[in-house]
Amino acid sequence: MHTTAGPALALLVVALIVRRQLRTRPVRAAAPLIGTAVLGVLGVVALTFGVASATEHHPLTAPTVALVVLTLALAVPLGVVRARTVRVWRGPDGGALRKGTALTTALWLVSAAVHAAMAQWIDHTATGGLLGLSTLHLYLAVTYTVQALLVRRRAARLTAEPAEPAGSATGTATDPATGAAA
Repeated sequence: MHTTAGPALALLVVALIVRRQLRTRPVRAAAPLIGTAVLGVLGVVALTFGVASATEHHPLTAPTVALVVLTLALAVPLGVVRARTVRVWRGPDGGALRKGTALTTALWLVSAAVHAAMAQWIDHTATGGLLGLSTLHLYLAVTYTVQALLVRRRAARLTAEPAEPAGSATGTATDPATGAAA
């Protein structure tokens, strides 16, 4: 059974995440974890229903289970790579700010394509049901959590450094969009 609702939902979720990533925002300690916790809970529920739909007529095979695990494991390095593309800098008030780049957006699209391909492969090996699509929320929770934790770690190191006095050579502010001295 194929449907266009699944890919459309995936694109909508990724578009909303990317839109939010491209805005300059403060790095907060708990905000990313709350959103990913919600995605995680939705993911567990969706996966439960996905397994039920896939096992309605056939038991799950080891290759299908391995592909589900592989899909979630692939979310980790993609989150690591994306985290490196997010600009993090100290704002005027001393707090950390963050903003994704065009490369961050491109890597989110790669992440979405990887998940879509893996979901198709999972559903092909499961021979029924929507198990592949049901991994979407967990995949997003894993990849976004990894990215958010690494960005938070960078922000914590940045804000832990003592602020340079205004006008000093090492304390020159940079424009986060270009990296040039302001």
